[in-house]
Amino acid sequence: MSGKLLLDEMFPPLLAESLRERRHDVVALAERPEGRGLTDPEVLELAVAERRCLLTENIGDFETLRAQRLHDGRVCAGLLYSSPYRFPRTKAAIGRLISALDARFAGERLPVPGQADWLTE
Repeated sequence: MSGKLLLDEMFPPLLAESLRERRHDVVALAERPEGRGLTDPEVLELAVAERRCLLTENIGDFETLRAQRLHDGRVCAGLLYSSPYRFPRTKAAIGRLISALDARFAGERLPVPGQADWLTE
């Protein structure tokens, strides 16, 4: 096992639970009482503080935050972007998302701090 992942609030706790069953270090914002309703900068700061890569579908806002942090010489968490079109967050389709993330962990391919990447199959 390598890497740590924080799931943005649009992802269900079930996803984190399923990945933890596969022995991955994953936390969903939605399963933490203090994780709900955080602003994007607060979510990113939490990911940095916990040294976790952040999985999100909010590409525009987080790319802006990443660019600002890097420009200012500040640490930025690794960002892994997903699309609800490629990976719908439905019970029927969650298995594809679990498999894609499991493969990322297995190949040690989570983005490192400051980097961003897209989740593909």
